[in-house]
Amino acid sequence: MVAAGKGLRLRSKVSKPLVPLGHKPLFIYCLEALNKHPQVCDIVLVTSVENKSFIIEQAAKYDIDKVMRVVLGGVRRQDSVERGLAVVSRQSDMILIHDACRPFINAKMITSVILAARKSGAAILGVPVKETIKQVASRQSPVASRIVKKTLDRNQLWVAQTPQCFRKDLILGAYKKFGKLSVTDDAALVERSGCRVSLINGSYDNIKITTPQDLVIAEELIRKWK
Repeated sequence: MVAAGKGLRLRSKVSKPLVPLGHKPLFIYCLEALNKHPQVCDIVLVTSVENKSFIIEQAAKYDIDKVMRVVLGGVRRQDSVERGLAVVSRQSDMILIHDACRPFINAKMITSVILAARKSGAAILGVPVKETIKQVASRQSPVASRIVKKTLDRNQLWVAQTPQCFRKDLILGAYKKFGKLSVTDDAALVERSGCRVSLINGSYDNIKITTPQDLVIAEELIRKWK
């Protein structure tokens, strides 16, 4: 589980994984779901040097007993994942990768992505895009030159989520060969290896906490859970 992000876009006084949500730190919700799942044997937590002690303390407070290692993250998310992969158990045959900023995972999601990955070698959660998507040259383009190139067919578009699950040899090989490339999720590296990635229905509740608006939505979802 990757919990090394600073969350600058969240504009929080504390790092994103530590942001209070309901009555717990953000990262505890998904950590509890993973810890309770019978097919999850060991958990590797990837965190920052400034948050390491607190995260270990909180994991103990909430009786998270499957944490095998806590390692420090890197500059990019994928660098953090790679550091986590370096210490996974030799006995593990499948690797599940999850972002701490997605607190609303549940046992059904975890089970479905593991089962799919056991069949195909690689699987991710995702949901169909609901909005109309426009392609432009660059998101950083000045407004005056931000011209729509084309409208994409949303029937072919899905929003990728975590957890993502891979056969261990596939994900380790993908990182070894393509880890220097900049990608936004782990499946992209496996795709570059020429391997097919299965896409399993996730949930629109499985949101990624990135902005203050996301945190408002998360608070509403927490109330719904209760």
